[in-house]
Amino acid sequence: MSGPFHSLSISGSGLNTFQTWLDAIADNVANVNTATSTEEEAFRERLVVVRPRVEDGRPSGVHPDRVELGDPEGLVVYNPDHPLADENGQIRMPGFDLAQQMANMLVAQRAYQANASAFRSAREAYQRALEIGS
Repeated sequence: MSGPFHSLSISGSGLNTFQTWLDAIADNVANVNTATSTEEEAFRERLVVVRPRVEDGRPSGVHPDRVELGDPEGLVVYNPDHPLADENGQIRMPGFDLAQQMANMLVAQRAYQANASAFRSAREAYQRALEIGS
């Protein structure tokens, strides 16, 4: 989208993208302790792939292109008391780190807030311009 509302489109694309990332992180955090038997795949981390959006040869924001899944192997850990433990007392856990997910969540939240602030500022500027013209 080019024209007078281009900045709203760019900020809106950021809002959409960072919301998608936050949703993926929430899914990861909710499943960080999901155990499976060693014969099954571990819960796979959700990884959002973002692509630039280009219109008429000009950058016009970003968009979540797809969600890829992390390592199905996860981590095999010794927990003989777990109901899914195999004959060796092992279970399979997700292979991603909760601390990293929390750090990613902070980055995504701050980026979402920055895009929301930019969107509000552009909207207010456009509203003032309309008030001047009337």
